Order: sequence, then C-alpha cells, then structure tokens
Amino acid sequence: MKKSFLNLALLAVLSSTHLTPALAADPYPTKPIRLLVGFAAGGPTDVIARVLAKDMTATLGQSIIVENKAGASSMIATREVRNAAPDGYTLLFSSLGMNVNPILLGDQAGYNPKTDFTPISNAANLPLVMVNAYDAPLKSVGDLLKKARSKPEAVSFASSGSGGSGHLAGELFATLAKSKMLHVPFKGNAPALLDVMANRVDFMFYPVIGIAENVAAKRVNILAVGTAKRLAQFPDTPTMSESGFPGFEETAPWVGLLAPAKTAPAIANALHDAMVKALAKPEVRLQLEKLGAVIVGDTPAEFAAFLKRDYDRWENVIKAAAIKPEN
Repeated sequence: MKKSFLNLALLAVLSSTHLTPALAADPYPTKPIRLLVGFAAGGPTDVIARVLAKDMTATLGQSIIVENKAGASSMIATREVRNAAPDGYTLLFSSLGMNVNPILLGDQAGYNPKTDFTPISNAANLPLVMVNAYDAPLKSVGDLLKKARSKPEAVSFASSGSGGSGHLAGELFATLAKSKMLHVPFKGNAPALLDVMANRVDFMFYPVIGIAENVAAKRVNILAVGTAKRLAQFPDTPTMSESGFPGFEETAPWVGLLAPAKTAPAIANALHDAMVKALAKPEVRLQLEKLGAVIVGDTPAEFAAFLKRDYDRWENVIKAAAIKPEN
C-alpha cells in the first residue's frame, strides 16, 4: 500500500512538472511593443498610429512605442518588420505603398506583401476627393469626361508624384473612363494643388484632409468624393459611384496594422481585439474623423482579403498605364 501511494505521488509530481511550462507561460504582452511607421512624424499615418497606440497601450497593459522609420517610400520600416521575429513585439502600421512598391520594383522592394506579413486589421481609409479650379469651365465629372473623350490627353491631372495614391487614382479613373489622360507629377500634394487652382492642370485626386479650407476660400471645386456615401461636410457633392464609377471608394489609401509572417493566432487576435476596442471608443473615433478618416476595424481574414484585392487592382492599373518608379 505504501509503495503504491509513493508511485502515485511520484506520478503526480511528474505530471505537474510536465504541465508547468504551459500553465505558467507568460501571457502576451510582457514587454513594450515597437510600432514602426514608414513615414515622418505628423502625417496622417503617423497621427492615426499614435492615437491607436495610446489606447491599445491601456488595453494590453504594455507600452506601444511608435517609431518613425521614414524613407524609401516606407520600405525601410516594412523591411525591418518583415525581418523581425514573429513574437508580436515588432509591428508595422502601413498604407497603400506596402502593396504598390513591390509591383513597381519587384524583388528590389525587399519583401513580398502576400507572404511576409500577418494582417491584423485595416484601421481606416483616407478618402480622396476629385478637385479642380474654382473658376474652371469643367463643373462636373461629366464635363471632364466629355473633354477627355474629345481626343487623347485633352485632360490633364496632377499628383504628388509617380506611384502615389493620387497618381494611381487618376490612372484608374482614366482606365475606367476608357480615355488617355496626361499625368503631371509634382513633388508633393501642395505644389500640385497650386497648379490645379491656377487651372494649369485640369484636376487631381486630393486627400480630403485639409481641403475644406480651400473650398471655403473658393480656390477649388470638389467634383466628386471617393467615399461610399456623401460626406457630411460636402453634402451637395456626388460620390464617384454616383458619377458613374462604382466601388471607387476602395481605392482610398488605407492605414492598417500588420505583424511579421507566422505570428501566432493568439497574438494576432489580442492585437486585433485591442485595436477594435480602441476604434469603437467615441473619443478615438472623433479624433480620426477630424482627420477625414473613414473607420474600418475589420478582422484579420477580412483585412487579408482586402489586401489581395488592393494588390490585384493596383497591379492591373500600373501595368495598363505602364507606370514606372521614380528615379
């Protein structure tokens, strides 16, 4: 009897020892999390990342530290996260360029957006609006299309540079309109908008952020908004869908959270839950909506499906328009 008791006791000790590592495993996260942003501080992507990082820090119980790794069209930050351990402590807050750069540069981009990351959630979209000079003779998308179809390159559009969101939106618009339009690249949205306001370029797709001031000052007209519904601040302006281009809202630059490939589902889910919780808070929504953001907060599976559509759409546009990377 005594021997049997000792055997049972030994078995219990061995069993508890075997189970201890799993039971005692530290829950994620146990240390600060780095959130890399491939753009300079103060831009929309950076501002949204910081708003969410602050709230997610409180939820997760560990600091989320935003680090700006600007340069090479956001590829510096993207490559660093691609090469990081999939432990949930190095994350990427990215945008449209994550898909566009490899389409333009191939292997030179240094990462594969389809296989090198674990999508967490698309936080928000930053819609574009189609604008032209206030005193321009073209008063609607229909007017612009009529001119564009009169002859190739009869209509010109400006952008902040080759391969940027405004350029891609303009080329997609031209492709869908079955018209050849002249792209006029600038080094930034500000100088591009100046030439549009001076009516030297017919139109451009401009971020909705900050455009209201120019509308109020009668410097520009908004011909259409790239959102699914009309914007509250411009209730009389039709959407691109109403103007004959359904689904155009999906072309809006997105900002979302990604982790390295092979990140454990439990970690991805913890990050997703913290982000969705932040996006549901009225004070967070208000801050983002003031930036002109349309909040999304989708699931990892939905974000992965969106990223695939996003890649395929821009690959088709870039090939059709023969867009080349800037030197």
